[in-house]
Amino acid sequence: MSELKRLHPIAVLLNILKSIKELVLPFVLVIVIPGRNEGIPGWVQPLVISVIVLFLIVHAFLQWLRFTYRIEDGEFRIESGVFVRKKRYIKLGRIHSIDISEGIIQRIFRLVKVNIETAGGTQADAVLSAISKRDAERINAFISAEKNNKASEPPGLEQDEWTGNEEVVIASSVYKQTLPQLVFMAATSGAVGVFLSGAIAFISQFDEVIPFERIFKNYEDFVGMGTVILTSFAILGLLAVYVLATLSMVMKYASFTVMKTEEELIISRGLLEKRQLTIPVHKIQGIRIIENLVRKPLGFATVYLEYAGGSIEDKESLSIMLFPFIKKKHLQGKLGGMLPVYQTTMEMTPIPKRAISRYIFRKALFIIPIIGVLSWFFKPWGFLSLLLLPLGIYWAYMQYRDAGWNIEGDLLLLSHRLFSKQTLIMQRSRIQSVSYKKSWFQSRKGLATISASIKSGVHSRVGVVRDVEEGDCRTIESWYVPKKAVDSQ
Repeated sequence: MSELKRLHPIAVLLNILKSIKELVLPFVLVIVIPGRNEGIPGWVQPLVISVIVLFLIVHAFLQWLRFTYRIEDGEFRIESGVFVRKKRYIKLGRIHSIDISEGIIQRIFRLVKVNIETAGGTQADAVLSAISKRDAERINAFISAEKNNKASEPPGLEQDEWTGNEEVVIASSVYKQTLPQLVFMAATSGAVGVFLSGAIAFISQFDEVIPFERIFKNYEDFVGMGTVILTSFAILGLLAVYVLATLSMVMKYASFTVMKTEEELIISRGLLEKRQLTIPVHKIQGIRIIENLVRKPLGFATVYLEYAGGSIEDKESLSIMLFPFIKKKHLQGKLGGMLPVYQTTMEMTPIPKRAISRYIFRKALFIIPIIGVLSWFFKPWGFLSLLLLPLGIYWAYMQYRDAGWNIEGDLLLLSHRLFSKQTLIMQRSRIQSVSYKKSWFQSRKGLATISASIKSGVHSRVGVVRDVEEGDCRTIESWYVPKKAVDSQ
């Protein structure tokens, strides 16, 4: 049981910044584009700005003042609301994960932000934006002890106060990302595309503010500089974006460490913004292994946890990275030491050779119309699109080669490729459904499409393998159905 507590006063500033972020567009319209307010007296704009700022400050202070939390009777209790008082009681046993992060402001004042989540939803069930690290550790220890039924109350937690003598959870380090691995992971992550598209999207929001016409008024002279110079500028620009994207990934996943306690995984990472996520092992629904086009030939992969938690508001919490960059041959040993129930040889039963024609046929249906349009409307250069045909055939072959399945005890493995190869490892007791279907064309060849789904965040994660031997689909279904029949009794 704990006394009533408030957030650190710096939460007032955090509330103000959050409100400004949500109102950034109105601020831009009022402050950055004053020309839109022609005919309005000059004193109106400063008055409006002053009123808005004053309202944000007062509202943020009231939010902080009326926000309280405590742990009582096996519940995490929060009371909040400026105009309407809201009370929320969260059973400690229903908490799926605890996400502890340190933004720049929190780090200055030696504070942390704590997100408490039950099941996947639109947002975290409880957010403590500014509390001390010591309080965060106590909350984590208290919740862990309650969930693991170690004691009715953690030792040293006296009536109506936290004494600092709570149970210490012993954790051992089972994985740590080295700096060379981190740099190579960032360099092969494909983050440059996300970084570049984000920059373009941001700039496009201000196309009416930034004087693009004035900047490019001598565009004709710029073009006249020659193809070599223009190409050099383009390459340098892309190189700069690539370096920035790589550095951002390195800072994001710096000091990436996975610790394991008896019942939980504790994942921490970050340089500027530190995050620590605590996930109960029994809430993990499956393992997803990603091998992109660059990493797979080199024998490396990225591994994600699929678990019934996270929130739409925090997209990163929906996809928890377990191993950012790991040699695939070392994966079996690492999983065995961390999550023994998911230890597997990763051997796959391939789909039959007669399925390759179907993979090529599907790619041809997609590529041939594109070739036709480009060749007709962009003669003669459009005929270069014929090169897409051999590329499409090779792409189809890679998809055929990487498709497969396997059953190892209580584990089902499904593997397929779109661009990156994905392997989903699922426990039988965690699988929500297994089904297979076949089209008329598949029936002629004795093939079918198998799929299995598990709970992941707010949605389901579905593993699909096309053109599997129909008899193999029935084997997978019979492996799964008896177990479900027993569980339903």
